Amino acid sequence: MKALPQPEWSLAVEHLSAADSKLAVLIAQVGPCTIEIPHHFSIFHSLSRSIVYQQLAGVAASAILARLEALFPKRRMTPRNLLAMDDLALRGAGLSQNKLAALRDLAAKCLDGTVPNKRALARMTDEEIIECISKVRGIGRWTVEMMLIFRLGRPNVLPVDDYGVRKGIQRLYKLRELPTKNAMRRRARKWEPWCSVASWYMWRCAELPGRKPRAKGKAAVKDSVPPPTATKKAATKKAAR
Repeated sequence: MKALPQPEWSLAVEHLSAADSKLAVLIAQVGPCTIEIPHHFSIFHSLSRSIVYQQLAGVAASAILARLEALFPKRRMTPRNLLAMDDLALRGAGLSQNKLAALRDLAAKCLDGTVPNKRALARMTDEEIIECISKVRGIGRWTVEMMLIFRLGRPNVLPVDDYGVRKGIQRLYKLRELPTKNAMRRRARKWEPWCSVASWYMWRCAELPGRKPRAKGKAAVKDSVPPPTATKKAATKKAAR
């Protein structure tokens, strides 16, 4: 099967650089946006992965996910075979009782249509998707926003509950405190319709060493910046995870 194309973010980078001079400096330092979409992941797989990774270090969560997937034929976990699997086996993979309940609820809601399939999602707005999928136990707005950006490639998502995005804004614009949600939305007006890409650069800014981004021509802080994952820190509010 022919591989689906990856998003082209050059127009987004051009727009953001022209619209925001401080962001333009950061973009020149970091380089092109490298968000890639894992088209081979199903919606169920993407959300299952998010549930497993919640509140865990990446290494520990990866190990649990590997043991979980190993329980299924060809390591293919689907809503139907998850619901058919015994609780004891699933708990033995390292799942907490809460995460097991969340995965079972996700599987049931994928089968009954509460969680739309990819074709249906393509016809829905970001807010419609957030409203539908947030009905799943253990999944809040932030988790769905990460799926919108990193699985569906939606270009204009601003995750105002995300600590990394807030920290990046604080550092880039030299704010005394972390910005409020409303302050983030006001600042992001100039980023539209590319808030997802701007958020990616805010994560990059938050990850830079303790110096502020420098203009082009001065010594770079870092040669490269690691790509983001869907396990970035959210706000401490539980519903945002």
